[in-house]
This record gives sequence, structure tokens and C-alpha cells, in this order.
Amino acid sequence: MNSRDIVILKKVVQYADEIKGTVTRFDLDIDKFRNDYVAKNAIAMCVLQIGELAGKLTDEFKLTYSKMPWRDIISMRNRTAHTYENIDMEILWGIALKNIPELKLYCEDIIKEKE
Repeated sequence: MNSRDIVILKKVVQYADEIKGTVTRFDLDIDKFRNDYVAKNAIAMCVLQIGELAGKLTDEFKLTYSKMPWRDIISMRNRTAHTYENIDMEILWGIALKNIPELKLYCEDIIKEKE
């Protein structure tokens, strides 16, 4: 594995922490999330950045650590970047609360394994 992959994983963890921090800071539930453009924008930007980072992982890494749907993560970045006004906020909310914490744990496990 390329050392660049570890740097990328650490950045993914950082953005996952920022999503969690945003949920906590704004005391969000789905209704508050839908109606708070600052929270929506903050979380969407972090999801976009995570997808951007996933696209920079080496092919070797993505093949070796294939338990995450890297292609879907990258695809979500593209949807967030190019069709933001049409994103289903309930799906984004679900990604923020379920998928991102799972991704964070997966990345942390790999970082611990490699360092």
C-alpha cells in the first residue's frame, strides 16, 4: 500500500469527525437538518470531500480493501458536486448518520494496522 493512501484515510477520518461535530453542534435531527442550510451545506461539503479523497486512493488499495463501496462513495461526491439542488436530504442524512461512521471505523482500522 502506498503511504499516500494512509494520508488520504486520515483526511477521510477528519471529515467524518467534522460531520459528527456538525450534527452535535447543531443538535440535529432530520427535521432540523432539512431546514438548516448551514448544517446541510456543511455535511454535504464533507461528503463531497470524502468522495474526492476516495477517488485519490490507489487502485491497489481499493482492490485490497474492498469492503467499502469505493465506487459508490466517489459517485456520491459527483452527485453532491453536480446536482446538489436535487439531492434527497433524507438520503444525505442517512449517509451522514450510518455510512460515514462505518467508513470512519473501517479507515481507522486500516490506519492502525499499517502504522
